Amino acid sequence: MFRYFVTALSLLALSVQAQHSITGSIRDAKDHRALAGATIQDTQGASAVADEYGWFRLDKLAPGEHLFTIRFLGYADQQQSVMVPDQKTVAITLEETSTITDEVVVQATRANDKTPTTFLTLHRPAIQKQNFGQDLPFIVNWTPSVVTTSDAGAGVGYTGIRIRGSDATRVNVTINGIPYNDSESQGTFWVDIPDIASSTQSIQIQRGVGTSTNGGSAFGATVNLQTNSLQADPYAEIMIGGGSFNTRRSTLRAGTGLINNHWAFDAKVSSITSDGYVERAASDLSSYYLSGGYYGKNTVIKAITFGGHEKTYQSWYGVDSATMQTNRRMNFAGAIYNPDGTIARYYDNQVDDYNQDHYQLHISQQLGSRWNANMSLHYTYGRGYYEEYHQGQSFQSLGLQDLTLKDTTLTASDVIVRQWLDNKFYGGTYAAHYTTERTNLILGGAYNQYAQAKHYGEIIWAEYAQVPIRYKYYEGNSQKNDFNTYAKWNYQITRALNTFVDLQYRKVDYQTAGIRDDQSSYAVNESFNFVNPKMGLSYTMSESSVLYASYAVAHREPNRSDYIDGTVKPRPERLGNLEVGWRRSANRYGFEANYYYMGYTDQLVLTGRLDNGGYPIRTNVGSSYRTGMELSGMVKISNAWTWSANATFSINKNKDFQTLEGNVPVVKNTTIVLSPGVIAGSQLGWNAINHFQVTWLSKYVGKQYLDNTQAERLSLGSYWINDLRFNYQLTPKGIKELGFSLLLNNIFETRYASNGYTYGNAAYYYPQAGRNFMAMMTLKF
Repeated sequence: MFRYFVTALSLLALSVQAQHSITGSIRDAKDHRALAGATIQDTQGASAVADEYGWFRLDKLAPGEHLFTIRFLGYADQQQSVMVPDQKTVAITLEETSTITDEVVVQATRANDKTPTTFLTLHRPAIQKQNFGQDLPFIVNWTPSVVTTSDAGAGVGYTGIRIRGSDATRVNVTINGIPYNDSESQGTFWVDIPDIASSTQSIQIQRGVGTSTNGGSAFGATVNLQTNSLQADPYAEIMIGGGSFNTRRSTLRAGTGLINNHWAFDAKVSSITSDGYVERAASDLSSYYLSGGYYGKNTVIKAITFGGHEKTYQSWYGVDSATMQTNRRMNFAGAIYNPDGTIARYYDNQVDDYNQDHYQLHISQQLGSRWNANMSLHYTYGRGYYEEYHQGQSFQSLGLQDLTLKDTTLTASDVIVRQWLDNKFYGGTYAAHYTTERTNLILGGAYNQYAQAKHYGEIIWAEYAQVPIRYKYYEGNSQKNDFNTYAKWNYQITRALNTFVDLQYRKVDYQTAGIRDDQSSYAVNESFNFVNPKMGLSYTMSESSVLYASYAVAHREPNRSDYIDGTVKPRPERLGNLEVGWRRSANRYGFEANYYYMGYTDQLVLTGRLDNGGYPIRTNVGSSYRTGMELSGMVKISNAWTWSANATFSINKNKDFQTLEGNVPVVKNTTIVLSPGVIAGSQLGWNAINHFQVTWLSKYVGKQYLDNTQAERLSLGSYWINDLRFNYQLTPKGIKELGFSLLLNNIFETRYASNGYTYGNAAYYYPQAGRNFMAMMTLKF
């Protein structure tokens, strides 16, 4: 891999002698938002793609007049004449067309510039810059209020994300408007759809409650993905990469472009393997994406299937504080112990093995000049297990009788078990949009069913027990029905003042019953009816400046673990969210400041403990809150330098939380688990040489407590990590683009842990990798 980079750097030296350059921006003519991914092409062959800020740079231009063609899906093509070298910069605006596009499938659940809520949208250029094969949380790591973690320590395998201190079970995720969170655990398992970023067109993150969406209510944020949109021209792309910890990544993408002005097909396959930073934390991941669509002037019909298979060696137990000092890469999963407590060996198949396949059908129709509508059908099938070696497992805990051999009675045995989850998730979503010059009305909703969900455990080997093959020592079944309907109304009261009203009704029915792995029984039959109102105002101070304020209410049902692992019956949660902010955007800079208050009633907070499957255990607290200030901005300092940064300063408190020793209250009014008071990020970019970019990325995360007692010994220290990213593109004859990328992670070798939990009175940590690298070569045709 490094030989490629040596060659690239040699070619770079030759490219410095470029003739003339032009920089510029491409924006929407109406609201001036950046059109990331728009293309600009010279009649003489030079071309560029607008980055996440809408900026572009064209190099090697000969003196004289140049005619550029600018294109972006959903907008009318535009031609612009520029005199070189007289004009150094150019500002381009495009007019939106009435032709319906792929974006309509996410329009109902996304915020726009007039929506009085806090959000950020990442477009494909920004996503692909950071896409080295790590899970999606590491791609959005540099956005405001985000903290990411990796069980294996290097971003491949099981990863997690927290936004404003809220863990993944409280972050609503949709893919093309379809809920992705697991219906029972409410978690998001990106490892099941590895390399989804390569098939993603845009990601919108709404912090706080956000606008009404499908699936569970957002109690910290909403992450809304849109997969590949139409590419008019045929393409093929090969990505090959590798790096530290024997990490390997290969991806192949291809598309037909628009056939006969109506048909388009896209496909992707990928493979990612890694040994992980943590010992034996290996991952073997594969994924696919396939879509086919019909595009008419007023109709889009698109079928999509995507999915993946993951096989990862377990690494979810973390490391205790003593071991962190001597061997921070230690992994206790699969350990088989001698009688004296020392480790004899490790079981070689202590793995998590899971398949997940998604099928979606989207139908969108323009109904006259004011109405459009879309309907989506979906089906997801997931199945898999995690396998474990259990030493000295009692027969009683397996539902077996003690074994008598002559005059000896055996009460326990070493066993190997597989704990299975097999489920189906299907349903439909719909939305209708009505627009006039002053009104934007959306009527939408969804009905989804999580059905035939089977939880069971098999004994596949026992040292002594006499059991049938595939004996099931526990078994349970679950079903969950989720219906919601909502109306969103934006109304332009005056040219400057816009009002927003959003009302959602959601009904949830959940049943689960069976025998647990400790032979205890459980039965849950619950129904919930939630009404979630939201309202706000936005005031346009100028073409580039907007003030907004909103208040939103959300309710959320407990998850399966809350019922099964909790010591008392859990209650549903209520959240009231106030957002007040100011956004300003111009050609060369942008800035946003917002204050938020999130007040919870009966919030289910992390206790810091995990269940047997590695899922967090939570408990209700009477009243709690998160409040803070978020600042973010970007500036094009010069044609060569760009800087973007963000910072969050927050207070996160359990007002009524108590821990009891006997009947004596010990602690209350404590900081919520894993909720740092300060989160900051920075990206400083340099692009003075043709097609060569260097970016210095920094992230600071403040102290985090691992349980609700706020004990110093049960906490994660603050950390500041720094990465360097290099991107270089060539356009050799016969190839659209040849790209080289290098990511140097944690260049200052910071020793830190980004996640943890408590067991008894001890803390356990998830150490992250020290200095490491990922390199990648991309060929586009």
